[in-house]
Amino acid sequence: MKHLSKVALVVAGLALAACSQPHLDGSGTGPGTGVGENGNPSDPTSVAYFNETIGDRVLFEVDQSTLSEQGRLVVLAQANWLLANTDYTAVIEGHADEQGTREYNLALGARRAASVQELLVSQGVAANRLSTVSYGKERPIEVCSQEACYAQNRRSVTVLTAGLSG
Repeated sequence: MKHLSKVALVVAGLALAACSQPHLDGSGTGPGTGVGENGNPSDPTSVAYFNETIGDRVLFEVDQSTLSEQGRLVVLAQANWLLANTDYTAVIEGHADEQGTREYNLALGARRAASVQELLVSQGVAANRLSTVSYGKERPIEVCSQEACYAQNRRSVTVLTAGLSG
């Protein structure tokens, strides 16, 4: 009986491993192909390219919603990409670190998202292609009580969706 359980476990492992292998002809997406659901990072019209090369996020200083010079450069690059790729809409998420009250951080996240949206619109991106949402401190990407973590959580993230632009 023990031997049968081990054989079943090995067969299940092999079956799962086979599912993660790329297509033999190199087509498809997923693990091993270099192409995820967001497209190929080397395709300048893909979400993956936007996220990895252009940059999908900007960071903010403590209690600030004003874009830094580096943040401004990222948003300007986002604007250029969105102007060249008009089939995409974007939701701009505003986030905060865990310091402060829930209400304060929701308002701060909203101001951060709005500052990104305002710059995108000022560069010619149609306002109807953009929306904002604030998560305040509810969706941290780093969880610890140190400045290095707080700094990563003070951000806005531009999330793209294809095919919904009017």
